[in-house]
Amino acid sequence: MPAQKRIELVITGKVQGVGYRYSVKLKADSLGIRGYVMNQHDGSVFATAQGEISELNNFVKWCYIGPQGAFVRDIKKTFGTVKDFREFSVLY
Repeated sequence: MPAQKRIELVITGKVQGVGYRYSVKLKADSLGIRGYVMNQHDGSVFATAQGEISELNNFVKWCYIGPQGAFVRDIKKTFGTVKDFREFSVLY
């Protein structure tokens, strides 16, 4: 079984009010990634994603693009401890 990794992302730019969280969930589901995504009070989006390294790399690349209408200025990345996520969720 391939090694699982977990990454935490803080995504800044025009990422709220454009369907970014929902699109992140669709992308994560398509890649078999588990974790969650949520808006933050400062206008950024926070996501934690866990999966195989190749899928995480694809996920992060997609996050730089986002859905139509989004403009990603920057993504801060940190690595976290692997947890027992069962799915990828949108938190409110």
